[in-house]
Amino acid sequence: MAHTVLIVDDSRLARIVAAKIIRQLKPDWEIVEAANASDAQAAMSRQAIDVALIDFNMPGQDGLQLAQEFRSSHPELPIAVVTANIQDEVVARARAVNAAFVAKPLTEEGLSGFLSGAALRLRKRAS
Repeated sequence: MAHTVLIVDDSRLARIVAAKIIRQLKPDWEIVEAANASDAQAAMSRQAIDVALIDFNMPGQDGLQLAQEFRSSHPELPIAVVTANIQDEVVARARAVNAAFVAKPLTEEGLSGFLSGAALRLRKRAS
């Protein structure tokens, strides 16, 4: 079953890298990109998003604030906060909003666990 993943990152290169890895791991999934929280919120209102990868450090609203908003409006949405900032506080804040933590730079190995878990949750929800 095809799902839609939203990649939110202010870096175009980071979005390209994430999209490439997702296409390798989940070739049937659709990818939607957003450069900031505002674009991400607009994408969520335009179409059904099944999974979200959200960069932590973005201008304006940071990724944890956006993850909290998404969690409030979409409690079952698999969310990963993606960042090179691997401080315990950031990891704890991601977990506090029930989001996974994925370290940058993104790798296939680093992202595969989150995507597999997300796919499992989506299959369970559909059945």
